[in-house]
Amino acid sequence: MTVTFNAYEVFEIAEQIERNGTNFYIKAAELFDDPKTCQMFLRLAEWEKQHEQTFARMKEQLSEKDRQLNTPEPDDLLPDPRVMAGMAVFGIRSEPAEELRGRQSRTDILRRAVEKEKDSIVFYHGLKEFVPAEADKEKIDDIIKEEMKHIVTLDQSLKENG
Repeated sequence: MTVTFNAYEVFEIAEQIERNGTNFYIKAAELFDDPKTCQMFLRLAEWEKQHEQTFARMKEQLSEKDRQLNTPEPDDLLPDPRVMAGMAVFGIRSEPAEELRGRQSRTDILRRAVEKEKDSIVFYHGLKEFVPAEADKEKIDDIIKEEMKHIVTLDQSLKENG
């Protein structure tokens, strides 16, 4: 059994991961009364929304061939790409922000966010193994570059606010 994804499916996963990240940061903002802290987490949520939009634009630029979803074989164990996003990075649970219970500090949550962003890069590198076309792998590299920029921004926030 060989499971493959095309670039379209990978972008579907990437968009869901970013939606999960948005929910995570909105929940983080709700945990703090301090307006400055709330704004910082809401800004992080906005960054996730911007990444989702970036990935949506990248997906829209795909050729018709790249847009055709793979038809899974009956024996394939991997589910729909949107479900796969739930197993990755921001979303092992049905609600990705569930792990935020109000006991973490702003710094703890920022550190966790950096970890999640790094995990997303690992996840995208792993997905490249499922994508046979070199052009699709290059598109995934574009996603990875976006996530690396996100980590730089988070690290700066940690230094400024940590």
